[in-house]
Parts: sequence; C-alpha cells; structure tokens
Amino acid sequence: MTRSTILTIEDDSAIRRGIVDALEFNHYDVIESSDGDEGLKKATQANYDLLLLDLALPGTPGLVILREVRKVRPTQPIIILTAKGDESDRVQGLKDGADDYVVKPFSIKELMARVEAVLRRTPERPSNNNDVIFKNGRVDFERRELQFDDRSRSELSEKEADLLRYLANNRGRAISRDELLSSVWRLNPKGISTRTIDMHIARLRDKLRDNKDRPEILLTVRGKGYMWSTTAKDAK
Repeated sequence: MTRSTILTIEDDSAIRRGIVDALEFNHYDVIESSDGDEGLKKATQANYDLLLLDLALPGTPGLVILREVRKVRPTQPIIILTAKGDESDRVQGLKDGADDYVVKPFSIKELMARVEAVLRRTPERPSNNNDVIFKNGRVDFERRELQFDDRSRSELSEKEADLLRYLANNRGRAISRDELLSSVWRLNPKGISTRTIDMHIARLRDKLRDNKDRPEILLTVRGKGYMWSTTAKDAK
C-alpha cells in the first residue's frame, strides 16, 4: 500500500517534532520545514499529498504560502494550524482555499482525525499505474515505452514518461501548465515560460500517433491546460 506524504510547515520546533513523530507513527512519510521561505519552496515544488501549514511563520507568511499553492495546485489538500485567538486568520485561510483547520493547542488524536478525513474526501486522488491503455496501444512506464497493437514500440524520455504518467493518473481532469511545471518539473512556475510544456505535449502526441489537429488521447482544454482522455484506462 502506498504511504501518503505530508508536508509540515511549522516554526515551533517542539510542535513540529510532535507532529512529525505522530505522523511517522501513523505510517505517513513526512517532509518538514521550519520557516516560511523554505516552506514556500517546498510547498510549490515538492511532491506530497497533504500540507499542514502554520499561519504564523517567520519569513513568508502562511497565508501567502496558501495562496501561492492554490495558484499552482488547485486541488492540493491543505490543513492550516492557527493559534486559539486568531479567528480572523482562520476565516481568511478558509476563504483562500484551506480544506480544514486545527486550533493550537491541539491533541494528536484530533490532528490525525482531521488528516485522515481530508485525505479521505480529497477529489482526483491519482493512483500510480505501471501500465495504461490508450487507443491502439499501451504505455509501459517500467520500460518507459509505448507498445502498439501492431507490435511496434516507441521509447519515452524520462521527462516524457513523468509527464504522461501525471496526466494519465489524473485522467479526465484538465491540468494547467503551472501545475505541470510544479508537479512534474518541480519548478516554481512564477516567471517561467510554459513553452517547454507545449513542446513535450507535441512530442508525446507524435509518439502516441495522436492526431495533432484533432487529438483523441492528449486533449487540449481551452483556457485550462491539458487532459488525458477518459477513454484511456489502466491495463489489467
């Protein structure tokens, strides 16, 4: 069973240590950060399933991190950690897209219950498939190649395979260029040209034998990004 990874951004070392120990005890993998500047970088570039975000941070404030994450990862599950009297920050955090909040001081039992609840109800949870079927063939991610029904094959570069896997694991959802830069290239999309995404998509369509004028596998969703067609499915 795949373990979920949780990014914890909390400047209080005692609280952070308690959270990390509890998460690891409950079989989660943990990435941690103690300040807002490093936290922002990890929140927008690292690969994780849930963000536990303290709002009162040195450096980049928690609310700014929340807004930046929402720009590049619209569906990223986020739980904010707030002090007892900070109701206005709590309300603002929910308005800015947090999924839930926990008020300090909190019990580990409460925190774990909220973590499990948010992960359980998160939409678009992708599964990591080793094989995906598409029209006229299949993708073998282990071998990094496309295998066609006529028995011909086409190799994929590492980045092409990563991009195709991310799109296929999120089939039926339009994924923005910013999210692809963040989740596949591990880059902060601010100020970066997205031309590289378009070039990789064009190469993948060519290798998939997908009609570039009327694609059926890698679809362009106007104003939103790219989408792996829902007609594709996992190999059995």
